[in-house]
Amino acid sequence: MTSEQYVQQIITEMGDSWLPKIYRERILKLRTRSYTFAISGRNPAVTVQHSLLGVEVKIGKRRLLCPDLATARYLAVFARAGCNEVAVPYDITRISQLADELESAWHRMLLLLDHNAALRTRTFRARVRGLLIARVRDAVAASGAGARMPEFKQKTRQRR
Repeated sequence: MTSEQYVQQIITEMGDSWLPKIYRERILKLRTRSYTFAISGRNPAVTVQHSLLGVEVKIGKRRLLCPDLATARYLAVFARAGCNEVAVPYDITRISQLADELESAWHRMLLLLDHNAALRTRTFRARVRGLLIARVRDAVAASGAGARMPEFKQKTRQRR
């Protein structure tokens, strides 16, 4: 089997838990705002850190301050994939559940890779991993990051 065939097999096995599918069908249907990363370099290390100022996502040497842990976990998944722009749900009560789903999808994808290509060389597994991450990044970029600020369709006028 070629590396592309391994990638396609993993995507098929993922089914509804494929990360770009969750992003397209669950997140983009909500009211969102766009968030832009300024990721430089190839595959920077991504960690979620607690500091005196709050929760931060550390991407390489850069630190991005986040309002809460759920948002940091949510953004970390997309930073690991190397996405430049991503949609963040405006309703903060939904971010935690979505972050759980996205993290589970990410780890399941990597576990399926390890399981399916267990008998192959480390170099081959690294190539398939790179292809999988590129597929995720390209699919999220193709779906778009939405508007910079969400639309508010409420009338504030109280008198007639």
